Order: sequence, then C-alpha cells, then structure tokens
Amino acid sequence: MSLAPGIDPSLVTGAWREGDPPGGRLFADLGDLTLDSGATLPDVRLAYETWGTFDGSNAVLVLHALTGDSHVVGEAGPGHPTDGWWGSVVGPGRPIDTDRWFVVAANILGGCQGSTGPASLDPDGLPWGGSFPALTVRDQVRAEVALADRMGIDRWHAVIGGSAGGMRAVEWAVEHPDRVERLMLLATSAAASAEQIALSRTQVAAIQTDPAWFDGDYYDGPVGPLAGLDLARRIAHIAYRSETELQQRFGRATEMDGTWSVDSYLQHHGAKLVSRFDAGSYVVLTSAMDTHDVGRDRGGIASALSRVTARTVVAGIDSDRLYPLHQQQELADLIPGAGPLAVVTSVHGHDGFLVEAEQVGELARDLLADPVERQYIRREASAAE
Repeated sequence: MSLAPGIDPSLVTGAWREGDPPGGRLFADLGDLTLDSGATLPDVRLAYETWGTFDGSNAVLVLHALTGDSHVVGEAGPGHPTDGWWGSVVGPGRPIDTDRWFVVAANILGGCQGSTGPASLDPDGLPWGGSFPALTVRDQVRAEVALADRMGIDRWHAVIGGSAGGMRAVEWAVEHPDRVERLMLLATSAAASAEQIALSRTQVAAIQTDPAWFDGDYYDGPVGPLAGLDLARRIAHIAYRSETELQQRFGRATEMDGTWSVDSYLQHHGAKLVSRFDAGSYVVLTSAMDTHDVGRDRGGIASALSRVTARTVVAGIDSDRLYPLHQQQELADLIPGAGPLAVVTSVHGHDGFLVEAEQVGELARDLLADPVERQYIRREASAAE
C-alpha cells in the first residue's frame, strides 16, 4: 500500500509511549482485570486528567469517543498532540463548569494515549501487539469503575458520553445505577447495529490487510500499518459527516493537481489521525464497540434500561447517518428517568455532538443544574427564541 500525502513514512505508531512527556496526564495502576472472555489482563493502567476540585459530591465523568483521549481541555503541547477535544463545553465558566464541577476523563482501556493497550508493554516488557486480548465495552467500564474506586468517588454527579463514550455511559448507568445520579447520552445507542458493525469490520479489514500489520506485532519494525489506518479513518469519516455537508462544501470541485476536493479532505483527516493514533488500538477499540449490547445477558434491551435510575438526557443529531435518531429515541423511550429526546440541529452529521458546542452545552448545563437553576436556564432559553 502506498502512503497518502502528509503521512510520515518512518512512523510506526502515533501512540503515547513510555518515556514520552506526560503532559497533563495522571496514571492509575489498577492491578489485574478479569475480562468478559474470562482472560485476565494484568497490571492495568489508565491515564486520566482532572479539572476542578473534588468536594465529595461534585464529580462528573466525561467519556471520550473512539479516537479521543483524556485531553478534554487544554492546548496541544508536549505529550498532547492536539488541543482538548471538548474545550468549548468543559472549562471555567463553560457549560460543564470546572469552577464548580470536578471533571474526570480517562483514556479508554485499549487506547493509545497512556492507558493499557496494544502499544503498551506487557509483563515481559515487550509491546502487547497482536497478543493483546479482545475487549468489550463492559470490560472498559470495569476499568473505569476501578479508577473511580481508586479516586474515592463512590457516586458520579453525572456521567456524560457521546458515540463510543455514550456506550460506556449507558453501561455505567445500567450496571451501577447507585453510582450515577445524572446521565447524558449523545449520538449513541443501546446496541451496535448491523450497519455499524459492517462499517467497523470494513475498517478493521483495511488495517489488517496492510502488509505492515504483521498480525499486530509491528511496534519494533521499521514502519507501522499507516496506510491501512489512514484508509480506515477515511471510511469512518465519511460516516461521521453528512451527505449534505459534503455536497455543500465540496460538490464536484477539484484541487490544482486534479484531485477531487472531497478526496483531499479525507486524505487530510486520515493523515491527522495516523500522526496521533495507533492501528492496534483502532482494531481493539472498534471491535469492542461491535460488542455493545446493554441487553446481553440482562433479559434484553428494555429490561436492561429499566435498571437506570439516573435523571437522563438523551440527545441525537438530526443529520447523523451513523447513529440515526431512532437509536436515541429507543434510549429515551426505555430509560425511566429520561425526558423527551433532544434533537441537535446540525449539518455536520455524527460529528455534530463535538461541533455543535452551543446546543450540546446547553443540554449539559441543564442536566447539571439544580431545579431552581434549571427553571432559570429554561426561561432564558425561551426568551432567546
């Protein structure tokens, strides 16, 4: 496979590795973790960041999506290849106000930005690579529960997540209802659909057919499966945006070299991800998302969601073709404490949960507010209409 423009051909992985600057990360060593498969993952570590001051009852857990990480707020710099991914929603004076709330964000188990994953070292001091075990969303939540225990957080004031982060958020609320007071689910589902799994499997195949994949054991080689990861990201990015947006932005336009403008756009996003992510993690995390089904071994989806006791906001994006609104409607209908489905208006498709900061931020602000504050917020919103 040839590499697209903008990709460093000498790169093996964009993962954070031992010895790299930690940036704002903290690290929690959580010991061994028993997985759904029955296997034991030894010496699990999660990288995480916090903002604000914990007062015993004000902790908010923010859960990132597939290629996100713990760096929710802050500038790019040593240890952090990009700016915080939700800095317009989280921070001092923002809807999730870190002057009031103690915000915690961990890099997902299986990830590549400081948490235990394929690029990290196994007990023998070698990269896990292809021997890293398969994970489920429930395994990832078990690690987050262990982190909360380590931090002394018995109950979250709120758990908030979008897309893959929403999968973990709903698992938190189903499996540990006594530990989740409020819940916000954005552009996510109760179970992965056939189409979502199909897209996932195609992305995994793109990586695993790269000649540099070497069954996942490429970390000590001269180059990683960069072309495969680039292609996987391009496939995903098409699904993340809407047909309307792509048509409005690019249509049939071409660049000076004759490249279709939309193709150049996808190449740009593929190269960006390759520089900061890891192919092995992409395979593990995407495969974990395929396992998502809150109803598995719980009597079905309706039975599982009936366990949720948190006051819940469910929101979807009107142009989302990857996680269509009917999936969020199912969550809103079946979670006892959920209000009516909130619909975010956006041309940006699935990525609207990241892009539409004003609309999403107001939903978060309303969720976190006490009853008196909530009435004030809603009066202000009505007056602005």
